[in-house]
Amino acid sequence: MNGEINVVALVRGEEQYIFMFDEANRTETLRMLGRYAADPELAFTWYDAAVLSQKVREMVPAKSIKTSTAASSNTSSGQNVPTSVGTSSKVSKTAPRFNLS
Repeated sequence: MNGEINVVALVRGEEQYIFMFDEANRTETLRMLGRYAADPELAFTWYDAAVLSQKVREMVPAKSIKTSTAASSNTSSGQNVPTSVGTSSKVSKTAPRFNLS
């Protein structure tokens, strides 16, 4: 793993959605975009999920995951970095916040 933390964000009115992820957690980030789009209490739409998913895929191509997953499984801690953070007045009550430092 190259140690980069990637960020995609969306601001919709007063809601702000910030997703932070690395190579090892790309798939979980894509899943979280879908969970947010499926939540009727959020202004986050399926279109938003599609656009941000495309950005995530461009930032971390699938071919880089195969090599990074094998490398990350050989780390001494074996722990993965959390994938994403959603923040808004509504999301902050239900979505976990992660410190990626």
